[in-house]
Amino acid sequence: MGHPSGGEIVAEALERQGVAHVFTLCGGHIAPILVGCKARGIRVIDVRHEANAVFAADAMARLTGTPGVAVVTAGPGVTNTVTAVVNARAAESPVILLGGATGVLIKGRGALQDIDQLSLIRTQVKWATTVRRLKDLGPAVAEACRQAKEGIPGPVFVECPVDLLYDEQIVRDWYLRGLGKAGSLQAVALRSYVRWRLSRMFATGTARTAGDARAAERSGPDAARVGKAAARLTAAKRPVMIVGSQALCEPAAAAEVSAAVEALGIPTFLSGMARGLLGRAHPLHLRHRRREALRECDLVILAGVPCDFRLDYGRQISRSATILAANLNRRQLRLNRRPDVGLVAAPGRFLQALASEAPAHSDAWAEWHAQLRQRNTARDDEIATEAAKGMQRVNPLQLFKEIEAMLPDRAVLIGDGGDFVATGSYVLRPRAPLSWLDPGPFGTLGVGAGFAMSTALAREGAEVWLFYGDGAAGFSLMEFDTFVRHRLPVIAVVGNDAGWWQIAREQVEILKDDVATKLERTDYHKVAEGLGGRGLLLERDDDIVPVLEEARRIAQSGAPVLINAQLAVSEFRKGAVSM
Repeated sequence: MGHPSGGEIVAEALERQGVAHVFTLCGGHIAPILVGCKARGIRVIDVRHEANAVFAADAMARLTGTPGVAVVTAGPGVTNTVTAVVNARAAESPVILLGGATGVLIKGRGALQDIDQLSLIRTQVKWATTVRRLKDLGPAVAEACRQAKEGIPGPVFVECPVDLLYDEQIVRDWYLRGLGKAGSLQAVALRSYVRWRLSRMFATGTARTAGDARAAERSGPDAARVGKAAARLTAAKRPVMIVGSQALCEPAAAAEVSAAVEALGIPTFLSGMARGLLGRAHPLHLRHRRREALRECDLVILAGVPCDFRLDYGRQISRSATILAANLNRRQLRLNRRPDVGLVAAPGRFLQALASEAPAHSDAWAEWHAQLRQRNTARDDEIATEAAKGMQRVNPLQLFKEIEAMLPDRAVLIGDGGDFVATGSYVLRPRAPLSWLDPGPFGTLGVGAGFAMSTALAREGAEVWLFYGDGAAGFSLMEFDTFVRHRLPVIAVVGNDAGWWQIAREQVEILKDDVATKLERTDYHKVAEGLGGRGLLLERDDDIVPVLEEARRIAQSGAPVLINAQLAVSEFRKGAVSM
């Protein structure tokens, strides 16, 4: 006895891995971890639903490169995280999920919330383990951190039984108090057995050390393949590049990746977390008419972008085009369309290596680039015309146009919704790398509040805008309480068109029925006020600018605010559903 408690050991291991925040919903199974984290200066952010703890950990990992950490209680606490864990897996985000569990000594005896958590979650994470001895807690956390970062990043799970987390003397009292001091030979044998098991659980001695934080070891891309890719690019007449989220799997290198894209001089489309990589209005960045460009190009570079549903399973790319691709995931590298030159490598590192081998041939591509820019400008003009149309309620395009006009350089934009957020993506221009967050390829609704709270913590002083569809808002609006308690000045905008319109348009047209797609024009601003935040109602285009300015003033004072934007129903994205 006399050694630290398990909760203190876990907290120390997290501190050594560079973790500054943990996200949680309290529970008796995990309380010692939370107390230990607070004692070591790790900020504990307590949320209102466990899924939001994992969403927050996911965003923290994407923004900082350090694995995000969620700590949840046993049973329902763990099961509530599954969707968020799968979303992190699909987004290749390094998340550590620490789950409380039934005590080692009473597992399988009908204890509260005792389920086979490992079997439930193992298929959805990169790596999972349970700990049965105190001395293995620290090493398990260190290994979880390594597993989450290395190779293809992703979520991991460590099960922490409750009787390993509390002080040893408290645990001994729990188990031995009810056994008494006298009795039958059977009772004596039971006490002896329990003491023996406890001694094994709390044994010290030859425990491995937890280990300090270290960066994921990523080798550079194969030089010979980079050379082949450079030769193909040099010969191209109509090249196009698509850069995806995976190109920013090393956030600290974002500036170098941006410089490489600029040096290559290729007309570039940005997707997912790569939005903002080139700043607000870089001439290489194309925002519209990607499908047409891919049909006409003679070479395409896919930097962390698989040929999945987002590229119509590779069918958007001309069959005669040369494909150069880099991806951390070998399966995604070859999914549906096998590249002519493919590298299993960090896409950001591939772009840097390619830029060194193949200096820009912008003069040779000038006519092609001008053609693509002309289309891009024409689409912007069409959108501006649509935005200017007067409607009975707020025109969503006009709303986003006014938001775009007033966004500061240090703005971070978070999308949580279907039709409303996708509409915004046509207009909003992220100002810098890692200033746009969306769920990723799993398309999960409900990420918004967790993403927003992490952004406010990781980017102190930045203006955090959270764009909610009115359907998506229902998943996490309760977290306004968390924003208030932790003084996180998020600006939330709910696009309120009283329905699940991304689904309803196609459903009504094809099936002639709007069943389960209708909502009410709920007073979401009053919900925010009831939770301690501020709420603003926006009903007309004429009021957009003053309402937005008031929301910014409120956020600058340190309070979270929600704008309930009463939208007109729009046909802007008709036919845009993906399968």
